Amino acid sequence: MYQIGMAYLLWLPSLFGVAGLHRFYIGKVGTGLLYLLTGGLLGLGTLYDAVTLPNQVQEANYRLGYRYGGTRQVPGSDPVSDMFDRITGSVGQDQRRPMSVEQIILTTARGHGGYTTATEIALEAQVSVDEAKEELDSLVSKGIAEVRVKKNGVLAYVFPELLDEATESQFEDL
Repeated sequence: MYQIGMAYLLWLPSLFGVAGLHRFYIGKVGTGLLYLLTGGLLGLGTLYDAVTLPNQVQEANYRLGYRYGGTRQVPGSDPVSDMFDRITGSVGQDQRRPMSVEQIILTTARGHGGYTTATEIALEAQVSVDEAKEELDSLVSKGIAEVRVKKNGVLAYVFPELLDEATESQFEDL
């Protein structure tokens, strides 16, 4: 999973003329090369990325999750298991315990900066929207999550323990 802090750390050299490293990191190789050759599109792309990098990281994490069937167990994330799989011939057979819907909810919320929606959970957990909403409402009733409204009007489930400051500004003040 890509991290916003690491992306900004790789963005920092853009201020000194070595632009695009953060784009390579989040899988945008083409524009990373373009930034590297043009000084971050003469600095304009670098400024744009300074503002939009959290969203770009979030999109990269979505792509990563969807590429591997919605699970957060990405091949290559555990070299020892991968080596064992190659030796035993069980490559492609994920032998780890599948994640519960609750684990998928928490993992997705952590990846989004502390919040998620019923639609996102339905996609990630491959359950109906009603089932996803039921699971999320259960976490609200346990006091683990709270329901908040994003500035764009979307109803979201916020996990205060996982909420970061950048994400906090996306929500209405009630």
